[in-house]
Amino acid sequence: MTKDNIFNRVFKWEFNQFIKALIGVFLFAFAVNVFIVPMGLYNGGALGISQLIRTFLIRVFHLHFNFDFAGLLYYILNVPLFILAYKYVSKTFFARTLLCVSLETLFLTIIQPLSTPLVAEKITSVLIGGIIAGIGSGMTLSAGASGGGTDIIGVVATLKNRNFSVGKLELGINAVIYTLCGILSGLSTMIYSIIYSVCASFTIDNTHAQNICSTAIIFTKKKPTKISEFVVNELSRDITTWEAVGGYKNTKTYISYIAVSKYELQRLERNIKNLDESAFLVKTNGVEIDGNFSKRL
Repeated sequence: MTKDNIFNRVFKWEFNQFIKALIGVFLFAFAVNVFIVPMGLYNGGALGISQLIRTFLIRVFHLHFNFDFAGLLYYILNVPLFILAYKYVSKTFFARTLLCVSLETLFLTIIQPLSTPLVAEKITSVLIGGIIAGIGSGMTLSAGASGGGTDIIGVVATLKNRNFSVGKLELGINAVIYTLCGILSGLSTMIYSIIYSVCASFTIDNTHAQNICSTAIIFTKKKPTKISEFVVNELSRDITTWEAVGGYKNTKTYISYIAVSKYELQRLERNIKNLDESAFLVKTNGVEIDGNFSKRL
């Protein structure tokens, strides 16, 4: 059995998508332990909770290990969330999340936090760490995977309530985490941790385009059978097509309209010439779509 077959059967992934997710979780772990932890700063989400627990155990119980056990705590916190993913989302999402969180925990454990910061200036270290962590998280999300933690809770809650916002959940959790950071480690630590989080979030938004809503209008002289098949079978979206008349030569033209995520639109753009050489596409990104439109979280 080839590598592609293994990943298609178990994870419904192409092997190159797994490699993309693997690089993503590595970059995230590298950024956290090389640029953020040496500065005494904190991540958001479940990893931030793990780092706070680590700080509490070290200060109160004077526990010390030969490795940064925040990664191990992060995995333990994710165990009940794996059950949520399996029960309420899908087996594929569960399998991908289990794999990515396991790899992320491994990298967080193997990559030892530096005893002295790699970059002396705190703001520079925060910005570099935020950019690298954001690129890593964005790559993992773009590969159709999840880094676990609050992502899982957000996906489950969104499936239960269409009006729920994953961002609101993470904003609330991070507000608590960074408030505790300020109490435990001072206002400076809280502020720099927030700067890191904001920088990483902006980078993720620019790396991961999966949930930005877009629309596309396709014009072609041929009946768009192949285009329709690609949209339905490969993107799992619907497409509406009607006949029109071109004003320049008064010839029959076919117009197709679809609503997709920006990530799906990029896939369509890459394949449009192979599907129909005569077609051209007009796109709009960042549109608001209400009603029965599935957001692929």
